Amino acid sequence: MEEVNDTVGTLAGGRFHDKDVVVAVILGTGTNAAYVERAHAIPKWHDLLPKSGEMVINMEWGNFRSSHLPLTEYDQSLDAESLNPGEQIFEKLISGMYLGEILRKVLLRLAEEASFFGDIVPPKLRVPFILRTPHMSSMHHDTSSDLNVVGSKLKDILGITNTSLKTRKTIVELCDIIAKRGARLSAAGIVGILKKQGRDVVADKQRTVVALDGGLFEHYAEFRESLVSTPREILGKEVARPWSLPMPMMDRASALP
Repeated sequence: MEEVNDTVGTLAGGRFHDKDVVVAVILGTGTNAAYVERAHAIPKWHDLLPKSGEMVINMEWGNFRSSHLPLTEYDQSLDAESLNPGEQIFEKLISGMYLGEILRKVLLRLAEEASFFGDIVPPKLRVPFILRTPHMSSMHHDTSSDLNVVGSKLKDILGITNTSLKTRKTIVELCDIIAKRGARLSAAGIVGILKKQGRDVVADKQRTVVALDGGLFEHYAEFRESLVSTPREILGKEVARPWSLPMPMMDRASALP
């Protein structure tokens, strides 16, 4: 029996159903990407080239770090307090494991320095990872006039009661900022892969499909919508037309026709 990385498995499964799948991305608790590369473009490969002329590259992109990544003091604090400081930096910006924790850190700073929840800092707000990304998603998607879902989550999870509508609106705005930053960075990573493949330009009859899977992508609608719309902003409408979901056998897929 052979084991296959879940991201590579998503790429293989997607390619089985649609030959134009060239990238797979997992966006869940963690994150990773894999893509199809031309074998002659891999400098470390010194063996015989495969008959297809292509190979799969498992990127482990969660460990990507760069001075160009927009790290804030909240990201730096999260990294320093994590079990693996200095590692998985990209993952800590975009994955479901960490988005809720970033929100908690922002709310804690507001509570400490701006009395956001009153004169006393809510004790539970100091508990790491008490606020999970599913909680954040629920608040972000609250469409009620008085944002009662936000109020309920604050009460049930953090013990915070009697918040004003203005406070709850601010929290929804913070959810939007954090989620969209993660989604846009994820999309930028995908565009980077397409550039490496030479698929960032208009080409006759070239169809590009990106297989996407993972709970964050599947269940966090605002995150997903931002992720899907960002390539058009980066590449231009002619290259990145609206993505579709062409593969019924997969949980999610997006196509750049």
